[in-house]
Amino acid sequence: MSEQQRFLRPNVIIEPLVDGFYAWHHTVAPVQAAMNLAFLQLPMLESYLQAPQVHEAASSNPDLRGGYFVNIPEARSGEVRELVNAIKRDRAHMLRFAEAISEAEALVRQEANGFDLTPLYPKLPSELGGLVEIAYDTENQATLRFMEPIVYKSRAYMEDRQSVQISIEPGYERPFILSTPRLSSPDVLDLRIPFRHPGLQELFQARVRPTTLARLREALELDDDQARQLDGLLTDECSQSPDRHIESGGRVRYFGHACLAIQSPEATVLTDPFVNADTNSTGRFLFNDLPDHIDVILITHGHQDHIVLETLLQLRGRVGTIVVPRSSRGNLCDPSLGLYLRHLGLPVTEVDDFDEVQFPGGKVTATPFLGEQADLDIRGKSTYWVEMAGRSIFVGADSSGIDPRLYRYIRGELGTADMAFLGMECDGAPLTWLYQALLTKPVTKKMSDSRKLSGSNAEQAGAIVTELGVGEAYIYAMGEEDWLGHVMATSYTPDSFQLKQIEIFLAWCADNGVKAEHLLGQREWRW
Repeated sequence: MSEQQRFLRPNVIIEPLVDGFYAWHHTVAPVQAAMNLAFLQLPMLESYLQAPQVHEAASSNPDLRGGYFVNIPEARSGEVRELVNAIKRDRAHMLRFAEAISEAEALVRQEANGFDLTPLYPKLPSELGGLVEIAYDTENQATLRFMEPIVYKSRAYMEDRQSVQISIEPGYERPFILSTPRLSSPDVLDLRIPFRHPGLQELFQARVRPTTLARLREALELDDDQARQLDGLLTDECSQSPDRHIESGGRVRYFGHACLAIQSPEATVLTDPFVNADTNSTGRFLFNDLPDHIDVILITHGHQDHIVLETLLQLRGRVGTIVVPRSSRGNLCDPSLGLYLRHLGLPVTEVDDFDEVQFPGGKVTATPFLGEQADLDIRGKSTYWVEMAGRSIFVGADSSGIDPRLYRYIRGELGTADMAFLGMECDGAPLTWLYQALLTKPVTKKMSDSRKLSGSNAEQAGAIVTELGVGEAYIYAMGEEDWLGHVMATSYTPDSFQLKQIEIFLAWCADNGVKAEHLLGQREWRW
């Protein structure tokens, strides 16, 4: 049996973890990971241990969906206590590193007064030695700049935090990723390996290329019990869809949320990959609908629903390059997407506005992304202009139309797009929902609530479409799909402001001769 040719089952999923928590950009990049561990995750676990029944009840309250409540039964609180003790013991340096960052930012606020900054360096906490520079902007406001490539080589980046859980897609909503750590389970294969481990590439390539249990066991360094678990995740039959490639023309397939597969016979471009693996579901494209090779993956920005590690790790070895926007290099709230993905073993191309990436039969041009980041100085964000099979497609993600003149410049540089795909989450979460752990100076609730992770409203989306001159406009589903609730945790009703704004936008499009649609479930365009 161990030498028999086998494939990975199409409904296998992976959950990448750091110290038991679901991994995303801000829990892996070392500076931000330390801050989140010290100031969000550990305090949240300690709060749970003080009142597990409160957290359990809040996790099941629809009105509190997406809140920071640990969704673990009180009967398993002992395992949570063990996790807390392990973090305090094994991550003491990370916790101290986070405190050092907070102390250094306080020092800069108090003592950087426009004069020479040299006397401040001896006062920096020792944990930051050689890892930061203090600098003024032109208004004499001083900040810390992290030398991020060096930080990845320091003790602050700990690969032994990383592990993965591999299992069958359960078909029901998993616990919210920002609040609830994953505990061990009999039906889950737990592997204490880093995300860049070559065995993971070998495993997920078995979706399209057969292998053997013996080969996978060796690649993943499994013991007997783990090998038996893995055997249950394999099948004798390839499940790839026969129409995953095309022989002529062009095609766009909508996989859900902001994920598009843009195809020609020569190449495939995939945007913000977030792909479902529930083969019992209907009305959506799945992993087995993806082509065997993806030439270019486009990442628009670093939020957890747009750079989804559980999808990207399953595509490693099948991708030519992952295009990411270049960050501001060292800004606390703007960690490098390129460094992050390279350290996970993924091929990366970094771009600035109007940089081009060629692929067989077409090209991608990076275009500006405006707003949506709660007014933080985050530059690691990009929209894209894809030219393929005779069409131009604007991938707008959550970029805002707050100043539509920007899109006039895009049109002036690149011409008129045939299709535009936009997000309209126009009443997003407040600043502190995603960035609380990075704010070393407290903000008021009123201030936080005024600064939201919002894309365009109806008027702004209409202005984007007008300035780009597009004939077709499509609005992404914004967490409405039931299969991504563990990442999005959004709850809409027919009266929700966001959905009402989409209705207004669609009516505006109809009045202005623009073909438009609000996407939900699978959709396909051919030409």
